[in-house]
Amino acid sequence: MPNHKYISIKGAREHNLKNISVEIPIDKLTVMTGLSGSGKSTLAFDTLYAEGQRRYVESLSAYARQFLGLMNKPDVDKITGLSPAISIEQKSISKNPRSTVGTITEIADYLRLLYARVGIPHCPKGGNRIRSQSGESIVEILRKEKPGTVVSILAPVIRAKKGTYEKLFMELHKKGFSRVRVDGEVSSLAAWEKIALNKQIKHDIAVVIDKIAISEKAVSRLTEAIETALAEAEGLVLAVVGKTEKLYSQHNACPDCEISLEELQPRNFSFNSPFGACPTCHGLGFTMQFDADLVVPDKNLSLAEGAIKPWKTHGEGWRTQLLDGLAKKYNFNLWAPWKSLPAKIQQIILYGSSEEMKFDVKSFDRGMSHSWTGQFEGVMPQLERLYHQTESEWRKQEMEKFMRIGSCETCQGKRLKPEILAVKVGGKNIWEVSEFSIEQALQFFSELKLTATEKEIAKLILRELQSRLKFLINVGLNYLTLAREARTLSGGEAQRIRLATQIGSELRGVLYILDEPSIGLHQRDNAKLIDTLKSLRDLGNTVVVVEHDEETILNADYVIDLGPGAGIHGGAVVCEGTPEQIKKCPESLTGQYLARKMAITVPAKRRHAFDHLEILGAAEHNLKNIDVKIPLQVFTCVTGVSGSGKSSLVNDILYKALYKIFWGTLDKPGRHKGLKGFGLLDKAVMVDQSPIGRTPRSNPVTYIGVFTAIRDLFAAVPDAKARGYKAGRFSFNVSGGRCEECEGDGVKKIEMNFLPDVYIECEKCKGTRYNAETLAVKYKGKNIADVLAMTVEEALEFFKNVPAIAAKLQTLFDVGLGYITLGQPATTLSGGEAQRIKLTSELSRKGGKTMYILDEPTTGLHFADVEKLLGVLNRLVDKGNTVLVIEHNLDVIKSADWVIDLGPEGGDKGGRVIAEGTPEKIAKCAKWSYTGKYLKEVLK
Repeated sequence: MPNHKYISIKGAREHNLKNISVEIPIDKLTVMTGLSGSGKSTLAFDTLYAEGQRRYVESLSAYARQFLGLMNKPDVDKITGLSPAISIEQKSISKNPRSTVGTITEIADYLRLLYARVGIPHCPKGGNRIRSQSGESIVEILRKEKPGTVVSILAPVIRAKKGTYEKLFMELHKKGFSRVRVDGEVSSLAAWEKIALNKQIKHDIAVVIDKIAISEKAVSRLTEAIETALAEAEGLVLAVVGKTEKLYSQHNACPDCEISLEELQPRNFSFNSPFGACPTCHGLGFTMQFDADLVVPDKNLSLAEGAIKPWKTHGEGWRTQLLDGLAKKYNFNLWAPWKSLPAKIQQIILYGSSEEMKFDVKSFDRGMSHSWTGQFEGVMPQLERLYHQTESEWRKQEMEKFMRIGSCETCQGKRLKPEILAVKVGGKNIWEVSEFSIEQALQFFSELKLTATEKEIAKLILRELQSRLKFLINVGLNYLTLAREARTLSGGEAQRIRLATQIGSELRGVLYILDEPSIGLHQRDNAKLIDTLKSLRDLGNTVVVVEHDEETILNADYVIDLGPGAGIHGGAVVCEGTPEQIKKCPESLTGQYLARKMAITVPAKRRHAFDHLEILGAAEHNLKNIDVKIPLQVFTCVTGVSGSGKSSLVNDILYKALYKIFWGTLDKPGRHKGLKGFGLLDKAVMVDQSPIGRTPRSNPVTYIGVFTAIRDLFAAVPDAKARGYKAGRFSFNVSGGRCEECEGDGVKKIEMNFLPDVYIECEKCKGTRYNAETLAVKYKGKNIADVLAMTVEEALEFFKNVPAIAAKLQTLFDVGLGYITLGQPATTLSGGEAQRIKLTSELSRKGGKTMYILDEPTTGLHFADVEKLLGVLNRLVDKGNTVLVIEHNLDVIKSADWVIDLGPEGGDKGGRVIAEGTPEKIAKCAKWSYTGKYLKEVLK
């Protein structure tokens, strides 16, 4: 084919790539595959995408470039045929609690517009429909105030808008108005030129129309003032009575409750705007609240023994004397354990009483006493009051130990003002629609009944809403709700949301690069995802996918297989061509697995469990109050379609509950009634794919604890002893042995203003991190920097006669990490590599009785890597531990001893245990279990 039909990469050498050249067909679906660490992501993201981004940014002015994080030029000779590149990676979208599925897909914007234009306002108190309000009815409401009450009538002409407004002030002065209130301050319009406003800040401007004392004589004056205000502020009046301000609207008002609404705008339906957000939680839906379980942590203690922890009520303190008065009034014993006190008494102690009672307080130091009659405030209200009154940060931090994040009591977690929640479309408010799953929301809008006028207004909005919802369903996200916080999404979910957004944009001629979009997706939904990728290609785009999923590889137009190994053993193109050509390639490990010449075998026999851990009444998110038995000392898989409740059960309930038991954390587990059988475990460990360290100083040998033994070995060398060097001398984290020029980093950062920061090798230590005196000490001809530069494979041979070091390095080698260097910075390790390093550190521990929890550990792993991972997990189980894995990968599921399948669907239609037993038993449930249906095929 002519060259313009390909993106041509010549001489790529970034990271471990070995000067490779490849051609990627344009307007086709290309899959890059290979072992974990073989260079797939380096080729796709660090070379192809990085160069695409760099070229785009280079086209901008120097001024614009200073605001963008520029990318360095990748180490490649030449790339031709490159089009604008968009990368859709696995990283989570946002940690901001204000970011939701609705906001990041822009569905929330269209939803707000729909409610502002066709929403029907109702009274939040009585539920009556709110209609327009006349000037006369506003006068009647204000006449009900006590005679003599002074009422200020203002016309709010500007509400939360930026500007300086000199022209407005001049016009108001010409009209004869004498005073204006700007941002709460009243100024004279006679000197309007002196009112200077910052144009970058939002302002509130209201004209002071009149100040009237309510009486029968003043009715005509009041009517005139209100009519003037309505005319000036386009139907709004602001009445100020004392410190209370009430906004009245000519457009929307309730005749019974006298509640008035301004004209509805999209901003009123946003929890990120002060016009719509709940005033208590400011639109977050949650607040920091004092928790009764933290205030009274030990229910076996009595009040006299200090059951109320923040009060420290030991001895004769004044709070003890307050409780003494309370005990006399309600006739209870201060020495009785908290748990034995009646619920009513506990409620009074915690939340106070409205009944009057007598209190006697004596100061034994000063010989003073004080008696009074009053109400008992209650522990929780008092703590709340003191928390907001104190100016001491230390005091606040101390009190925060008794607080938890809880649902806002004002809005019940709904984020919006009550009057906004009373606006309805199709009988539902905006929060109720946001709580629907994507599938339910699409059904709601498809069946929405509107009047002819409303249909005309909402036609375009509904079309856009339905189209975006369909895109989300097509990428297998039908179970998510629009109100779901972005920070709770998995990497795979976040990536598929971005993918759906891109399809909605309908761009063509773009290079899309995706990183394992099938993560977190059940086999059932894979076909939908593949169809989505194909539709992106069919729009006229080039789609490059880094992927290990068999179905995706087989559906690709072109496959590039990198390898043959990982790390230093990878970085070469083993084979490229159509999926059929890859199958026939004997050098390709991927091809061997695709052609079934190699496979992960089903275990000859399954382990049997004799003990169980039982979760009772699991009801978090969509779980339907289920009891689940998890067998101990075996390998268990929790399966089910996306959104069926796997993460809610394992991560939100089980892991948090075990962590609270073993480590005493304050994290509240998900809703459940109890846990049985945890006494058979010593601890619980979550082994995820997060980095083993956040800085380049962290590396594999420091994480697994073998670097201490290496430093001890160097300190024992005769030359080191003669120099008086201890083990600390061989650390690059502390002064003494490290290079002080770069402080042990090996590189120096040069800030380049509008160009990207440049990292140059330290001239003094030449990147070794140590000073010359430290490097002079050698063990078997190698210094400490030489050892850190060795691969695990080389180091294993080098330290074969040092059991303490060799044993730990052997476990790294056994999990397939023989290619990484001992001092490789943690930031350069892939998620799969980081997870296996964590498992290695656990393998080297003695004893069993630990529960290891893994959430989709096959992320980023090739078929051959999955086989190595299974070997590690089985070794952990053979040591007497329990392994619990959430997984969709059929090779892992078929290798488990026990499977717990949740479903049958995602969201509200899930949350039940639909099958449990050995993989063979699950396969027999194929009629109602999607996992069983696909498992049946692989067990044949």
